[in-house]
Amino acid sequence: MPSDPRVSKLENVPCLIGCLALSAPRVVLLVLWLFTDYVGWAYETKFWPFLGWIFLPTTTLAYAFAMHYGERAWTPIGIAAMVTALLIDLGLLGTSSRSRRRRAGGGDGGSGSSGGGGAPREIVIEGRRVG
Repeated sequence: MPSDPRVSKLENVPCLIGCLALSAPRVVLLVLWLFTDYVGWAYETKFWPFLGWIFLPTTTLAYAFAMHYGERAWTPIGIAAMVTALLIDLGLLGTSSRSRRRRAGGGDGGSGSSGGGGAPREIVIEGRRVG
């Protein structure tokens, strides 16, 4: 039986929304909040999603996913999504801006002082100090 061509075009949409949610969670949360009932059904109020949009957007989306996935019951996948999203929102997963700055300024070929307040670098070429 031939498949419906409309279905094949839309089967990757949840994956696309998931990738967008990780890269721009506030945008996805706002779009879901304005154009669907996905967030409203999970929270039953507008107060918590609004606070979540400000402080913990990825966790807010993960809670909505967990409630939809388990039909308002906690499942292992929902709990895993919540824990992972909370770690992302708190900055414990991924690269923090401080470590990115440290790598950019303190690695190879960076400027003399990287803003860390440490001593200036010593450059030694062929056993002689040049800088």
